[in-house]
Amino acid sequence: MKKILVSLFILSMAFVLLACSDEEASTKEDVVFGEEDLSFSFYGHYDWMTTDPWAENEATKWIKENLNVEVEPIQSGGKSVEKLNSMIASANLPDVIHLNRGPEVQRLVEADQLVPLDDYIDKYPNIKEWVGEQTLNMLRSEDGHIYQIPNWYSTQPRGNGGWMINKQIYEELGSPKLETFDDLYAYLQQVKDKYPNVVPLEVGESGQGIEMMYTGFGENLSRTFIGNRAYPVGNELKSIFEDPIFEETMIYANKLFKEKLITQDAMTQTMDQVKEKINTGKAAVVFTASTADLGRVGNNSLKAEDPEAGYEMIWPIHKQGVDKKKVWIDDYVTLGWNVNVITKDADNPEAIFAYFDWMVGEEGQRVLFFGPKGLYWDEVDENGYPIPNEKYKADSAEVRGDTMIKFEKFNWAGNTVFIDNAKSEIEYMRPEEERDWTTVAQNEITWKTAKDVTEFTNLSPLPESGEGITAQRVTDIFDETFAKILFAKDKEEVKALIEQARKDAEDVGQDKLLEFQTNKWHENLEKIEQ
Repeated sequence: MKKILVSLFILSMAFVLLACSDEEASTKEDVVFGEEDLSFSFYGHYDWMTTDPWAENEATKWIKENLNVEVEPIQSGGKSVEKLNSMIASANLPDVIHLNRGPEVQRLVEADQLVPLDDYIDKYPNIKEWVGEQTLNMLRSEDGHIYQIPNWYSTQPRGNGGWMINKQIYEELGSPKLETFDDLYAYLQQVKDKYPNVVPLEVGESGQGIEMMYTGFGENLSRTFIGNRAYPVGNELKSIFEDPIFEETMIYANKLFKEKLITQDAMTQTMDQVKEKINTGKAAVVFTASTADLGRVGNNSLKAEDPEAGYEMIWPIHKQGVDKKKVWIDDYVTLGWNVNVITKDADNPEAIFAYFDWMVGEEGQRVLFFGPKGLYWDEVDENGYPIPNEKYKADSAEVRGDTMIKFEKFNWAGNTVFIDNAKSEIEYMRPEEERDWTTVAQNEITWKTAKDVTEFTNLSPLPESGEGITAQRVTDIFDETFAKILFAKDKEEVKALIEQARKDAEDVGQDKLLEFQTNKWHENLEKIEQ
């Protein structure tokens, strides 16, 4: 904890130094996007994120040649926190930062290092139209300004989480009913007995599927409650350790883990290990936050060996008596996934905003998802969606996917509604056997079982604040308890561990944290109602 506090102090001081800088960014009064050259630096603030070189794929090459835009990627090198701290300390921020909403954005705002976007939003058409007033209002900072351009924002359900079965194993075991957690337990036992080299239930990286089972033990629940370590009771948020449904979930998870029906390295395995099991058919049932993505490659891999093999998404498994239509596996927020901010180091922030506004619009989304005109499409329909050409039809789904993913990496302000609707319309034009597995899974299952949890976002306090330090301590208690529960000898020990966690969380001040979170929740509700 001492190291954490020292790091937070250093970071805070770095922001103070930035705030004291007298440098002002210049802004051109009139910007005609595409007519003048635009060059800006872009930093993705994630350990895992590497931005490819600009203009080395058809989409970004087209943007460079037709819109005169050049982007200089700045890499985190796998150490995003250290990289950002270094740039802050040297008072040399990138022009654009791509990062999560929340405390880090708030620090940059307080240090007066971000360009307010309000005037630009009113001046340019697409962000205002596609993101919408309500979402923009939710992104408004306490000083009244908007600094963030959201990525993969949405006014309709989205998500990739859910349950998936290995079709070959399922059929060989007689295609039994698989609707309730009792059904699942019986089925996993069958798998374990007959297929000793297969993982009965694969739960993904960091055991995410174990936490997600919570959503099936009641109605209208959300895995966001687990992430917030708090669940709603009336008009208040209460500790997740007090939730009887959380306790029931963990008792069931302990039972599966103890009987080796769940991946035994659930808490330590890497995503590559998860993919390897799925792609080689070594998982009978899969439950993760990204099943609809993982399933496409896995399904294609198995079908390459046996056309009758593959994976299939199924409706959420749930507790007996729970209304299956009120089980929400995935969460989505109208705010989307993450955001982009323009710093005051940018020479021409309005031109950068104009580029992002173009990106949000129909042409930008077509180019940065499907590629430029002439590659996979030549014309658009009445909705602006690309009409597949002969090359689109001739290329396999795998080849198209490998090509288009290179474009999507540069779609930093993804327009979920436009892209999802365009994908669906295109895929459902194709014969059933040729449709993209992920798009079908999303349309049939994952989007139908996604819950809007916008009201429960942005509940995190600043890490260096009193509530922030408490939040970290509560998270540490949760993580330690979660791991211990999996190895508990029986349900009585599970109950005892959760009760001890409740007391420990109370001792470190969770009550004050819950009060803070409840207030933030009500602020969100007020913004949504405006």
